[in-house]
Amino acid sequence: MKPIDILIQYGESSATLDPADISMVGFSLKKMLFPHSRFKEALRRIARLHNYSQQNEVGGGLLITGPSGFGKTTILQHYLELFPRVVELNHTRIPVLYVTTPASPTVKSMAEAILVALGDPIARRGSAEEKTFRIYQLLQACQVELLMIDEFQHFCYAHSIVEFRSITDWLKNVISLTGMGVVLCGLPEAEMVIQSNEQLARRFSTKYALTPFDVAQEGEFKEFRGILKSFQAAIPLPTEEPLYEANLARRFLIASNGLLDYVRKILEGAVEVAGDAQRDSLDIDLYAAGFRKQVWSDVPDRLNPFYPKSPLRPLIRPGEPFHAGDKRHAIGSPLARRMHNSRGNEGE
Repeated sequence: MKPIDILIQYGESSATLDPADISMVGFSLKKMLFPHSRFKEALRRIARLHNYSQQNEVGGGLLITGPSGFGKTTILQHYLELFPRVVELNHTRIPVLYVTTPASPTVKSMAEAILVALGDPIARRGSAEEKTFRIYQLLQACQVELLMIDEFQHFCYAHSIVEFRSITDWLKNVISLTGMGVVLCGLPEAEMVIQSNEQLARRFSTKYALTPFDVAQEGEFKEFRGILKSFQAAIPLPTEEPLYEANLARRFLIASNGLLDYVRKILEGAVEVAGDAQRDSLDIDLYAAGFRKQVWSDVPDRLNPFYPKSPLRPLIRPGEPFHAGDKRHAIGSPLARRMHNSRGNEGE
């Protein structure tokens, strides 16, 4: 028995699901890459750091930031896949190590996350000092060349300013003593973490900010339409008009706020609704349904970017899905607010 068998037997639609429609059940674009200029530039910057560190046997740092939904983790994971682990006779060689920052990290939990990524079977044992010592040993034994730390903005979820200073100082020492290239990646608020520590700020003076596609920029809109053409080739249903047609592309750009993850969500939602309704092609009504299903469940019809009479304005007002204030939740700890206010006062 497989999950798909249950979906077929107990399908939501009144009619029995046709085997030909199975490709639409659970359809996902997540594993498909759509390289664009920002994606390629981020990879180039990581590769430059990696190469510099290798050639000169010295460390270096790169901070990559971008909004939620841009595909930052996809960029890191793609680079990781280009340098797979190599199992040798007496050890495993790990050219590139990828670590996700724990929620509300401490020195001990961050050290444990690195040990788990290294494959340490006793990663959860020992004090913070013992874990840190094992990190140094394993990074050397596994010949790690580049360390990539994702979700770096989680450092702002430290329980206190004392804990925050402790973990940022610990990270600075790990970077200094290992002498390897390090990529930090996270939401734009991650830069506050860097700026809070003078030595980290010096090591990560090289930054790359990933920004959404802008409909007002002709070149960017043209590139966005090209990406939609790639999306169209990947979906399992024909479309009544090309996704990259200028008017429709503008609707997708507004509906996604220029972030490709939201384009993916809308198309996946449209395909799912089409499957339930036994539709054999995608049209603007299905994109509207996909937007409602995956992005903004209680959107008024008039503000749905796929509504024919939509004003097609950015959905950035309070209560709308891309309102900037609603996106600061990721940095919403008391510590983060204190840091943010402190930085604001410094600029006065």
